[in-house]
Amino acid sequence: MGVDTFEIESKRPFSESLIWQFNRDFYLNNGIAAWGNGIVPHSMTSSSKVGKTYAELIFALLKDLAHQGNIDEVIYLLELGAGHGRLAFHILQHLEKLIESVDQKLPPYCYVLSDIVEENLTFFSQHPQFEVYIEEGKLDVTYFDAIESDKIYLRNKKQSILTQELNQPIITIANYFFDSIPNELLHFENRIVSSCSIAINSEENPKDLVGDELLKIMDFSYFDIVQNAPFYKESLLNEIVEEYRNSFADTYLFFPKKGLECIQHIQSFSKVGMVLLSMDKGFHELMSLRGKKEPEIIKHGSISLWVNYHALGAYCSKQGGLALFSTSSNFHLEIGCLMFLKDAERYRHTNAAYEEFVNSFGPDDFNSMKQLAYTNAAKLQLKELIALYRLSNYDSGFFVKLLPRLKQVSKTISFQERNRLDQTMAAVWKMYFNIDEQFDLAYEIGGLYYDLGFYPEALRFFGFSVEAFGVKPDMYYNKALCYYQLHKDELFYETLNEAKLAFPDYELFQKLDSLDMN
Repeated sequence: MGVDTFEIESKRPFSESLIWQFNRDFYLNNGIAAWGNGIVPHSMTSSSKVGKTYAELIFALLKDLAHQGNIDEVIYLLELGAGHGRLAFHILQHLEKLIESVDQKLPPYCYVLSDIVEENLTFFSQHPQFEVYIEEGKLDVTYFDAIESDKIYLRNKKQSILTQELNQPIITIANYFFDSIPNELLHFENRIVSSCSIAINSEENPKDLVGDELLKIMDFSYFDIVQNAPFYKESLLNEIVEEYRNSFADTYLFFPKKGLECIQHIQSFSKVGMVLLSMDKGFHELMSLRGKKEPEIIKHGSISLWVNYHALGAYCSKQGGLALFSTSSNFHLEIGCLMFLKDAERYRHTNAAYEEFVNSFGPDDFNSMKQLAYTNAAKLQLKELIALYRLSNYDSGFFVKLLPRLKQVSKTISFQERNRLDQTMAAVWKMYFNIDEQFDLAYEIGGLYYDLGFYPEALRFFGFSVEAFGVKPDMYYNKALCYYQLHKDELFYETLNEAKLAFPDYELFQKLDSLDMN
């Protein structure tokens, strides 16, 4: 160790490293701000497109259960580490629309938002966009540690789900989850298996540094400790490790022992099994795991790693279940449907839905399309922009990314295109879920409506902006202009006078005074 190197943590097993407690503390300390302030990226894994994909798989599963005659008991959808709640909102929006589209009695469902951060649970319970789902019994919240919690206590219904209580499969949504909980790190070299330890050092003095500043200066070193078989107490885990030992000449890989314990634990709540829906960056094919080097730990306020979906799928298959993954390699995201069910092949609607909405063209493919759109944004015309917004299932984050180009092309569009843009913006707003972000989407949509000559709609969205961000001088200015265009003189003067009292030094109000009211 160099004289200028500071030790943050001495050598410890990777799964017991300080980084995991650091990760947990980050989410506990930041709450919703972790996403609202843009610290942790989430647009790729929580978009409307992703929500639609999950909803299609859930809808198909509900149809399969109805076909088997299981229509009376509630199906519980448990989202692990729900965080900001935006994914749940997208799923619920799309799922409700799908259910309304069929004349078929389906089993009732309850979506359960779980987290270990009390601030997040309060945010969910009090969010106005969740209110109708809570009132209808379709949404609940729970404090749930996927390893430690011995029950699922539904706070709104004031009831507990205990071990072996459910007669329906429990649907578990683990989105951006398995990469954030402790993983083992194994090194396979010449048929020798080593468990890796990690040491954390820094060339800067870590004294008085906390949070993101401490994370930024961390440097990681890895050390091998040779392991003899059996590696784990559970035979299924040893079978998977043995397969890796016989397959790899030299590779490092994460082994999701803790994640598999989570799966076991959640399975125990149902007598008939579980369906796991999961999305994250990672790998599901054995060949994709070959030749992996010492891992790079991604730092973005918290830490994240890639997920060994191959191990999760192998564990499902060895239990007699069915693991659905894309038949080809992915570039951005994996999305798996792991059916820990007896005779999973009977669930034909679910299998067909995975084929159509993931395997044929899924969120990973759409992310490639997004990159293409961003690269060529300056060339896109209105019809192409609207087609892309439709393909995104009117995702608000994607809408914002292409908003500068939309503003440019909307200046010279036809009457028909103007109406089509109106429909598009209305659909985007319906799919928008507020997580206290700084970007004022309502104000931007209001401005576009004004430019299109849709003045009542512009006023409505300026009102949404005031509800979220309060009054601003340019808001008064724009509202006054809307009233001017609508020939509502009384409201024009009322707004202008109110604006001058609130912001007496705002110079643009002088332009309003000079308008010709005739």
